Amino acid sequence: MQTNFTPEQLADPQTARSNQVLRACVHCGFCTATCPTYQVLGDELDSPRGRIYLIKDMLESGRPADEKTVKHIDRCLSCLACMTTCPSGVHYMHLVDHAREHIENTYRRPPAERALRWLLARILPHPGRFRLALRAARLARPLRGLMPDARLRAMLDMAPEAIPAASPNDRPQVFPAEGARRRRVALLTGCAQRVLDTDINDATIRLLTRHGCEVVVARGAGCCGALTHHMGKTAESHASAAANIRAWTAEMDGDGLDAVVINTSGCGTTVKDYGHMFRTEQLAEDAARVAAIARDVTEVMADLGIAPVEDAPRLRVAYHAACSLQHGQKITAQPKKLLKAAGFEVVEPQDPHLCCGSAGTYNLMQPEISGELKSRKIATLEATRPQVIAAGNIGCMMQIGSDTAVPVVHTAELLDWATGGPQPRKLREN
Repeated sequence: MQTNFTPEQLADPQTARSNQVLRACVHCGFCTATCPTYQVLGDELDSPRGRIYLIKDMLESGRPADEKTVKHIDRCLSCLACMTTCPSGVHYMHLVDHAREHIENTYRRPPAERALRWLLARILPHPGRFRLALRAARLARPLRGLMPDARLRAMLDMAPEAIPAASPNDRPQVFPAEGARRRRVALLTGCAQRVLDTDINDATIRLLTRHGCEVVVARGAGCCGALTHHMGKTAESHASAAANIRAWTAEMDGDGLDAVVINTSGCGTTVKDYGHMFRTEQLAEDAARVAAIARDVTEVMADLGIAPVEDAPRLRVAYHAACSLQHGQKITAQPKKLLKAAGFEVVEPQDPHLCCGSAGTYNLMQPEISGELKSRKIATLEATRPQVIAAGNIGCMMQIGSDTAVPVVHTAELLDWATGGPQPRKLREN
């Protein structure tokens, strides 16, 4: 794609990077075939190719974002299926991130939407606030029918029936390896996951220590910054990321780390991009060091190998590939191989590359499109007649689990159970 940025514009690192991304695009349209919003809406401007044209025009002209551009960029899930499909290697993720930052800095949203985004950015990354908000949402659920905005109704629907108590394992501490130590790793305990499903981190710690990992929950580490990053709130997202970088590099420079382990794939995609996010900032070198050792839990377990499994649970597991794992991190085979090695029968739904519609805060900001994608995903998963659905991302688990009777559990929970841990709570309840 031909671009016409001025030398002054290209002096900005963000614009220079976007120029590289735009020039890689050859207008082929392969991306439209795998774009979920294009499949649902059928509008070229709701495809990656259409959005690329809108972003190019907005950035080249240097003008503030307009309502039309904002509408179509907001509808993007950032599922990154287009990056998997693209034959030209267009790094759409960096481009749409720049567009969102430009929108945040130049566009005045309607008051209600501005307030909602402010509220989400102030609540979701903070476990204490989020837990209180979910309790309030449960109390307000009987008033759901009176809510004039679908987004407010979606927020009430998000609140689970039961909110687990905070896990003591989320506090800064070190969990020793069982037997000989093979790895020393830091675990990102995250933010929303610590409130919505404490079983995931607990199972991950048991799984890793059982397989010879000393697991560190580093002091000062918390939200990865993804939630605010995808809203274009760069200062807030970088503040969260910087806290993690400092916490983990302190461990790296102390007793050392072999990996930063992440069990929420949306967070993993962001942490692995820290080097790019901070490339022009003071923390550039440390950010690159952290990004270089960031690993999904299934990557680490694939390297370690599953311990011998006795009396394996013979369950039929439908594996849901989270977009941030298969498209963002290009991790596709490891989770399925691990589940099979643990004794499970693994099946996949039709169109496994398509998004479930969760996408961070997308299911709250775009509930209609998200609901359509959720219905499609659940239908294809249930068609495999599974006894359990496995996924590697808390957002997907909440999205799918909200509308199916099939238990939805984290891959790490199943691996933990198969190798000596307790049966996942959701399976016990069913």
